[in-house]
Amino acid sequence: MLFRKQNGRIKRIQNKHPIVFLPLMIAIIIAISACSVPKGSIMILENPNGTGCTMDFKKWSSKNKCELSLNKDDVLQFEVLREDGEIDLMVSGKNGSEPYTGNNLKSGLFTVTVSETDKYDIRITCKNATGKVIVKNVGNAANMGTEPIK
Repeated sequence: MLFRKQNGRIKRIQNKHPIVFLPLMIAIIIAISACSVPKGSIMILENPNGTGCTMDFKKWSSKNKCELSLNKDDVLQFEVLREDGEIDLMVSGKNGSEPYTGNNLKSGLFTVTVSETDKYDIRITCKNATGKVIVKNVGNAANMGTEPIK
């Protein structure tokens, strides 16, 4: 508290508008928390012909995606090369289909067949992960002589 001498008497100076400072403090806290930068680095390279993408990351802790236009029964081949951390992967169509969701992926190779023609997001979520995810559209399951995976 502050005191001052006024007209021979000591008076306490009161904070007349404490409510003005509350919104200001909230705005400062929100601004500081919004400035958090994702850790690490990620580089996403999409094939020029739109048949796949490569996500290469180092100590990455955030989310990112690439988008592919796929036809019904197209097969996506995923190659996961995980060196460290945790990698989650989700394939979801704009129309609501979710042909694949995987958590804490290990290194390996697998395929996913999509059931409808749509634009698909391949979303990657990492927690301090280092590695690479390579996605390729290897064509239509009917043309490959295999049944679609459901």
